[in-house]
Amino acid sequence: MNILFLCNKPPYPAREGGPIAMNMLIDGLLEQGHQVKVLTISSYKYPFRPELIPDDYMAATCIEAVEVDLQIHPIKAFLNLFSKKSYHVERFISKTFRRRLINILQEQEFDIVQIETIFLCPYIPDIRKHSRAHIVLRSHNIEHLIWKRLWGNTGAGLKKAYLKHLWTTLMRYELGILDKVDGIAAITRKDAEFLRSFTQVPIVDISYGIDSSHYPEPTFDNCEIPSLFHIGSMDWMPNQEGIKWFLSEAWPKVYENFPFLKFYLAGRNMPEWLLNGFWPNVVVIGEVEDAREFMLSKWIMVVPLLAGSGIRVKIIEAMANARPIIASPIAAEGIEYTEGENILLASTPDEYLEAIRKCIENPEYAIQLGRNARQLVLKEHDRRKLITELIHFYYSLINHQQSQS
Repeated sequence: MNILFLCNKPPYPAREGGPIAMNMLIDGLLEQGHQVKVLTISSYKYPFRPELIPDDYMAATCIEAVEVDLQIHPIKAFLNLFSKKSYHVERFISKTFRRRLINILQEQEFDIVQIETIFLCPYIPDIRKHSRAHIVLRSHNIEHLIWKRLWGNTGAGLKKAYLKHLWTTLMRYELGILDKVDGIAAITRKDAEFLRSFTQVPIVDISYGIDSSHYPEPTFDNCEIPSLFHIGSMDWMPNQEGIKWFLSEAWPKVYENFPFLKFYLAGRNMPEWLLNGFWPNVVVIGEVEDAREFMLSKWIMVVPLLAGSGIRVKIIEAMANARPIIASPIAAEGIEYTEGENILLASTPDEYLEAIRKCIENPEYAIQLGRNARQLVLKEHDRRKLITELIHFYYSLINHQQSQS
């Protein structure tokens, strides 16, 4: 099978959730003998770095990038207030990208064109016109839900009004585009169920999967016990919002009760308020070269998201590393967890304090919590199994069309 991936950001190097999730599918399909071609957007925020990509990956994917200006332009953003179009989506429309896509479709025949995120759906008409391939939308999140939750967490004012415009126009586009594709691969069962209520298009849930060979049984030999950590891209607004809330509302109580405990923050693009701020025993590290090595050096992962959708790839990776997780219910969405057995949930400052206390005062329980989390991931998030399910979904779309013709 020949598959074209259209990516809203470079899938390699895979150092954060979106690229990691994209690359998981690309590597898995190549591993099972399929042909994959990658066309990606490169931007100021996520530049294409060919010097960092291994030669064998370059050769296998023939990856190409088109530079697109994704910077937020105040005048365009303001004028969008008087439009029913989604500013999130409009920023991804590029004549240069469209030309290169059309050329690729004219040069090669594909069985599947997989669109990574709704932001590249404006190119569906070009795919239809220049290819007979089946179009599959890879839904990483219910995008408008993220912005709706951010809107709900914002106090009254101009920002709240603008956020409402963003999420309502994004919702209109996101739900309206569903019937334009041939199939949808949602990243969680919950997302798949939500989308099924708006379309008759075939939908499958294909979660994020790991290659267990990359996650050998971890130890705690070089782990700082006790310690807390968070790792995630800090230019993603929900991560910033969650960490800001945790530091202002929950951390003072945690520090008061456990003044010896340190909280480590890792991730790319740390905002100035974090780099220049001060909270006792909070260590702002920034981007780390090896996420797994960082996780193994720390103990308990804290994920206090107040807004989000889809699945948190870093939680899956931390679970694979047998790290105990304390997370908000929103952060844990998409994971088939059992609360208290393989994850601890918290929503309020007191709940975070008690979950942390439970782990610190009973380290054997915390270690078992991490081991149970690892077993859950090995069972539910095996890459080979998920790729096989995706391939079956591809074939079902192709066979359905053939039976209809």
